[in-house]
Amino acid sequence: MSKPVLFCVPEKLELKPAPIAPKFVLEGNPVARARRLSGSYDTTSSSMIWTCTPGKFQWNYSVDETLYILSGEVYVTDEKGEIHHMTAGDSVFFPAGSRSIWQVTQEITKIAFCRQSMPLLAGYALRAWNKFWNVVTGFSGAVIGADESALEFADEMDEESEMSPVDVRRITTA
Repeated sequence: MSKPVLFCVPEKLELKPAPIAPKFVLEGNPVARARRLSGSYDTTSSSMIWTCTPGKFQWNYSVDETLYILSGEVYVTDEKGEIHHMTAGDSVFFPAGSRSIWQVTQEITKIAFCRQSMPLLAGYALRAWNKFWNVVTGFSGAVIGADESALEFADEMDEESEMSPVDVRRITTA
């Protein structure tokens, strides 16, 4: 039997307090609220919705996090001291182990996709297992050619956008 597909409307979810540790608050009194939306069976991946009122704080990433801003405004200072303005529609990747300073100027709402980092060899083993399983079952849970599509998208970004993939890597892997 297949597992159920989960749907949600972020505006209708009841969020729970997710306080920022006082030692990380640099200015103001930011109040954060969150709710887990989903989690993978192996517990290595999850998604959540998170909101925060204005304030300034340090954030340390213990997992890989890709986020998408739904509303609000924040200035994120990376480890190189560069400041990045983010508003609704913006996305960024923070690798596990990175740190940043968040200055929320308008209450922000984000969806975060979190993933536990794994050793490179374990990642190779997982990809080999998935490939084997796809051959055995004739089914793939991923989009066929996803790796190639991602590379094509990166090439398009490089040609058509102000921000090349190199800029994205520089911004997010400080």
